[in-house]
This record gives sequence, structure tokens and C-alpha cells, in this order.
Amino acid sequence: MLRIGLTGGIGSGKSTVASLLAERGALIVDADRIAREVVEPGAPGLAAVVEAFGTEVLTADGSLDRAALAAVVFGDPAARARLDDIVHPLVRARAAQLVSAAPEGAVVVQDVPLLVETGQAGAHDLVLVVEADPETRVGRLVGRGLSAEDARARMASQATDEQRRAVADVVLSNDGDQEALAAQVARFWAERVEPALR
Repeated sequence: MLRIGLTGGIGSGKSTVASLLAERGALIVDADRIAREVVEPGAPGLAAVVEAFGTEVLTADGSLDRAALAAVVFGDPAARARLDDIVHPLVRARAAQLVSAAPEGAVVVQDVPLLVETGQAGAHDLVLVVEADPETRVGRLVGRGLSAEDARARMASQATDEQRRAVADVVLSNDGDQEALAAQVARFWAERVEPALR
């Protein structure tokens, strides 16, 4: 099994790279998707979040109100740490289950936005970082419905490009078009993935 840690700042294009790797046969373990699963109604993670932050982080139907929770934690480092202490262990445990279930010889890509912040770089055979110019990222996030101010605040709460580069084996630049990114992914697969599987 080849374990690849995929990371990059919010709006950098990690999801696009993950899709391109999946097209080549990689098994994608998406930390953001798992983070949503572990706080679904009925999940122990949601009960722990409500215990920590109160019922005001719930919608009328009892599911997590992500906007309300974000409003509580993004401006408060202590609250964010409390949330991370609840969610991160649950995400890691579920990710480990998915990785251990992968077939022999699989290429497993763990898409982990906070790979650097949570100290997980060393758990992978290769670390792949996706970068994009900060203003490009803000534009993408505004296109997803965030305000420019919220986009910059979320970017500022994450590791810097320099911190990500320090753990990277390969850095992909996503300032160009989709074809340019796809070409970089193809080169990464040919130069780093295929030789490791031989």
C-alpha cells in the first residue's frame, strides 16, 4: 500500500486533485467528509459538540448548524481547540478504519486539510501539497458563498504555505487552468506513484 497525504489551504484545489487521483485508481479518504459524518444526528460526535457548545449549534431538525458553530469557534482559539479535541480523534479513528480496509497494493490518498496543523505528515509515504495564490483562493471561496473577510479569516487560521512546504514531498501549483493542474497530477503519478508500486 502507498499512503499519500494530500493537503493544502482552503480554496487551493485539494478536492480537484483528489478527483484526478481517484480517476487514476486511488482510494480517497476525505477527512472533511468524515468530519461531517462523525457529527451527523445520532452520532456520538454530535452529542459531544452539543455538550460542549449548547443546543444553539443545532438546527430545528436536530442536525448541526455549521454556520452557528463556525460563528462560535472561528474567532475563539479556545473554543476551536475544544471542537478539534472532539472531532479530530473521531475523524482519525474512522480514517484508520478505511485505510486498514484498503486492498493490498492500493494507493490510498488521505485528503487532510489540517495535515500540518495536526502533525500527521509523518504517517504518510508521500505528502502532496496543493498551493494557489492567496487572492485566487479568496476568489474561489467568495464564489462558494463566503465573504472575503470570512475567507481570509479561515485562511489565516490554517498553516502557512511555508509550513506546508516544509513537510511536502511534492508541491502542485494551482494558479493556472484545470489542464495545467491535471498535467501536474499526471506527472506526479508517473514519477512518484507508479515507481513506488513496482
